[in-house]
Amino acid sequence: MTTDILTMTERSESTKLSPDYVRISAAAAMELGLKPGRLHRCNCGCINLLQNYPEGCFANCSYCGLARERPGIAELNSFIRVDWPLYPTPLVAEKIAEREANGGVGRVCIAQVQDGRANEDLLTMTKMVHDAAPEVPISALITATLMDREILAEIKEAGADIIGIGMDAANEEVFYNTRGKGAKGPHDWDYHWEITYIAREMYGPYRVNCHIIIGLGETDKDLVNVFYKCKKDQISAYLFSFNPEPGTAMQDLERQPIDRHRRIQLVKQLIEKNRLPREAIEFDENGFISHVGSPLKEVDKAIEEGDAFMTDGCPDRDGVMACNRPCGSYRPGEEYRDYPFKPNSKDLELIRKEMQLSDIITA
Repeated sequence: MTTDILTMTERSESTKLSPDYVRISAAAAMELGLKPGRLHRCNCGCINLLQNYPEGCFANCSYCGLARERPGIAELNSFIRVDWPLYPTPLVAEKIAEREANGGVGRVCIAQVQDGRANEDLLTMTKMVHDAAPEVPISALITATLMDREILAEIKEAGADIIGIGMDAANEEVFYNTRGKGAKGPHDWDYHWEITYIAREMYGPYRVNCHIIIGLGETDKDLVNVFYKCKKDQISAYLFSFNPEPGTAMQDLERQPIDRHRRIQLVKQLIEKNRLPREAIEFDENGFISHVGSPLKEVDKAIEEGDAFMTDGCPDRDGVMACNRPCGSYRPGEEYRDYPFKPNSKDLELIRKEMQLSDIITA
């Protein structure tokens, strides 16, 4: 099928726009009973929603399935390598309310794309969900480029209690090359941080989070710097795993080795939960971790708890991580980059092997 010949279904979907229609992750659709199937070893704790426009997104991030220049029809493209079926927003809101009444919903997350309609539509969609299920906490995963202080206040008034910001890149150069002018995109590093701090001021400590992707070309030192920066300002840093999507500009870039990913997850946990001082982390000449000066007892405890290797995501109303994004960083049968459930003893045994900790931690 070529991009200029649309099936009846595709023509129909191209007219089903947000805020009246919304895309929902396949896992969340299963959770709400909108799609058949079940998940392995877990459920979907957060209902992830995504705005729908026939053009997809006017940004052009090099790694993103919604990128403006990605070949193909926008409605058919995956996002984070996951299918996002389209449903009427009122139906989704109704199903969220039903699920809340029969076991509860951990959280709903409504994600924006870069589009001139996105702000008003985000407000409308947030109100729809909040009116249908007022007790369910809502995150707004915003496009910072579209934001200012006024719209951030309106999002809060509409019912969202957490703001998520897709910083994605861990340093300014990588940001420029993958999201900014270097990628023919509209985004700006400094403005993203400006909006992050405005949101932090308005929403409060740890009610704002920055998404950071490991594997876009950054160093370990870049990631560690972001972790300390966010911790200092009481902003949550959520770690994601780069996974190349076909048709994107970065489709041929290999994923980071699993040992690197596991070490970064562990170090992040030690920084955030164990107050690991910055000077305890040493880097080689290329900016990659060469030594971590943490007591083995603390390292073992952090590993055995397992939280370090779980999905980073927004909490439910009790403070327990809700946004576990099943299959967001892996396909069924692939190794877990982040676990959407608590790793068991067998999982932890594998994690220890993957980390190869003896290279960076000594007794």
